[in-house]
Amino acid sequence: LTLRPYTTSCYGRAGNMKLKRFLLRYYPPGIILEYEQSGITKSKSIDLLDLRPDSDVAALVKEIMSREPLVTPRKLEQLTALIIKLQQKIGQAEKNQYYLFKVLRAHILPLTNVAFNKSGSSFITGSYDRTCKVWDTSSGEELHTLEGHKNVVYAIAFNNPFGDKIATGSFDKTCKLWSSETGRCFHTFRGHTAEIVCLAFNPMSSLVATGSMDTTAKLWDVQSGQEAHTLTGHTSEVICVNFSTSGDQVLTGSFDHTAILWDTLTGKLIHKLVGHRGEISNALFNYNCSLIATGSMDKTCKLWDPTSGKCIATLMGHEDEVLDIAFDTVGQRLVSVSADGTGRLYDAVTQNCIAELRGHTGEISKVTFNPQGSFILTASGDKTAKLWDAKTGALYQTLEGHTDEIFSCAFNYEGDTVITGSKDNTCRLWR
Repeated sequence: LTLRPYTTSCYGRAGNMKLKRFLLRYYPPGIILEYEQSGITKSKSIDLLDLRPDSDVAALVKEIMSREPLVTPRKLEQLTALIIKLQQKIGQAEKNQYYLFKVLRAHILPLTNVAFNKSGSSFITGSYDRTCKVWDTSSGEELHTLEGHKNVVYAIAFNNPFGDKIATGSFDKTCKLWSSETGRCFHTFRGHTAEIVCLAFNPMSSLVATGSMDTTAKLWDVQSGQEAHTLTGHTSEVICVNFSTSGDQVLTGSFDHTAILWDTLTGKLIHKLVGHRGEISNALFNYNCSLIATGSMDKTCKLWDPTSGKCIATLMGHEDEVLDIAFDTVGQRLVSVSADGTGRLYDAVTQNCIAELRGHTGEISKVTFNPQGSFILTASGDKTAKLWDAKTGALYQTLEGHTDEIFSCAFNYEGDTVITGSKDNTCRLWR
C-alpha cells in the first residue's frame, strides 16, 4: 500500500508534542491525531486514501509508526484496531435503493439552495422569500427561520464538520453568520457592493469566503466578524469559492473565464488559471490538493497543477456548456455534467474518460459523489435526479416526483440520505 503524504502541520521529532487522542475519519479514510504542543491543542491527519478492505494492516501500521513520531509503540494496538475499523467501513455493503421519505413545502417563494449538516440530522433551505430555514431531517419539522436579509438568500452553508454555525449570502450584498442551534445572528458581514452569489467556510471554521457580482471575493473572520481580506483580481462576477483541505489556499472562479488561487493568510494572488474560452461554472481542489479542476461554458473541463498554475489537461467531449463538476472524496475521479444532458466520468490521474452518464432528457445542473465514492448523484431540468454507478457509469436509480426542474442535490455524510431541491418549491428527502 502506498501512503500518500500526510497533511501534517509538523514533521520531525516529537519533541514537546504529546498525543492526546486518535479520531477516525471515514470519508476519505484517515486518522486524525490530536496532540498538545507547548500547551496548545493541535491536530494533523494521516491520510489513507488508498486503503482497501484487503490492505495489509500490519505493514501499514509499521509504516505509519516509522514516519510519525507521535505514534509510539504503546499505541500500536489502538492504531491497528482503528485501521481495521476503517477497513470494515470501506467494505460495508452499499445501500440498495432510496425511497421517498418526506416532501417539504419549504417556502412560499422559490428555493435557491439546500444543504445538510455533517450528520444529516438537519438541513437548511435558502429562498427568494429573504429567509433561510433550518429543518429537522427525521421529523420534517422547521427548527428556525433565519430572518434579517433584505433580499433573496442565495448562498447557504453549514460550517461542517462542526455544524454549529450557518452562513447565508444574499442579493442584499451582505453575508450573515448564525447559530444553527438557536437561530441567533452573530454577525452581518458588510462590504460587498453587489449581490453575494457563493460562499464557503474554511475547514477550521475560522473564516468565511464570499464571492460577489462586484468582481471580488472577501474573507471574513468568524470570531470577530471583521473583514480579513478582499481578493481583487477578477474582472467579472465571482461565482464559486472553495477552500483547500488544509485551508491555507482558496480558489475563486469567475465569469471572466479565469480561476484564481489565493493565499488565505495574506490575501495575495498565487496563480491565475488562464485558458478557458467561456465563463467558469465551478473550480475545485481534489482532496490532497494535487489537482485543481475547472468547468466552463466553453464545453470543457481543465485540470491544473496548483503548484505551477499550469494546465495539465483539457477534458473535451461535451456538446454544450459544462454546468458543474465534482471530485470523489479521495480525489481520484472527476465527473462533469452539461447542458447537453450528459455526464462524463474521468480518471483524474490518467485523464481518461471512464464512462458517459446518459439518461437525462434535460440539462444537468448539479452533480456530486456520495462520500463512499460508489454513487454519483445528478440533478436535472427534466424534473428527475438520478443515481449512477461510479465505477461503470451505469444508471442505478431515478428519483422521480418533482414537478419542475431540480437545481440542488446532496448526500449526508453517511451517504444514506439524499436531499433534492426543485423549482416546484419543494424539497424531497430520500432514504
